[in-house]
Amino acid sequence: MSGTPIDISESSGVRYLHFGSDWVQGAMRIRRPYDLELAYTREMMAGLLLRVDSGWPRRALLIGLGAASLTKFMHRHCPQCRMDVVEIEPAVVAAARQFFRLPAEDERLSIHIADGAEHIERYAGEPYDYILVDGFDRNARAGGLDTLAFYQAARDKLSAQGLLSVNLFGRSKGYKTSLGRIIETFADRALAFPSCDSGNVVAFAATGEEIALPMEELRGRASRLKQDTGLDLLATVSRLEAAGSVPGGVLRL
Repeated sequence: MSGTPIDISESSGVRYLHFGSDWVQGAMRIRRPYDLELAYTREMMAGLLLRVDSGWPRRALLIGLGAASLTKFMHRHCPQCRMDVVEIEPAVVAAARQFFRLPAEDERLSIHIADGAEHIERYAGEPYDYILVDGFDRNARAGGLDTLAFYQAARDKLSAQGLLSVNLFGRSKGYKTSLGRIIETFADRALAFPSCDSGNVVAFAATGEEIALPMEELRGRASRLKQDTGLDLLATVSRLEAAGSVPGGVLRL
């Protein structure tokens, strides 16, 4: 992806990141820079509904920086979490710093200019509780971030409370193939959220302790998360139920 042109646009109070095309790679509402503007980024944070153990997540990996939306949200609302952010294109990091208020690196935030698939293959540190994957090139291709080997490496780097969250481009005919790789890797412990307005499909997969959440409890968690952080996932919970993704009224993962 090296040399990809970086373009910035603004409309109706929202600043957008593009990779040399009209396709939006990230967005920030200028007056609310720490909110998650795009629907799929909000859904990628639904792990905060699925794991509510004290201090979770303590360690997170974010692959694909974009407009730094997920990075900023977690840096502000998950103060207990140490984050590695891996971005292959230096110009994206520069744009995030200049235009999208990427926080300065500190003891909780490390930025790595690297290939995400290579990073996770080489990583030998403390297991990650949360791995979030949102990496595409200008042609909406995930490349090495959408292979069985990558998903297996990600699974192996997760803790006993681990969750993987992946943004799959829902308008691509191949997203179900991608989801199949995740399901295979995690022995059916995977779930795809119904496609959101942008056409993106967010998939979750889990390791370790089983997740079994009645819908009433899930809504309660969503209400508390909205109160604590402003992140509203109540509509997402309703869409999951309406799509038949929670048989018997219990979300299992």
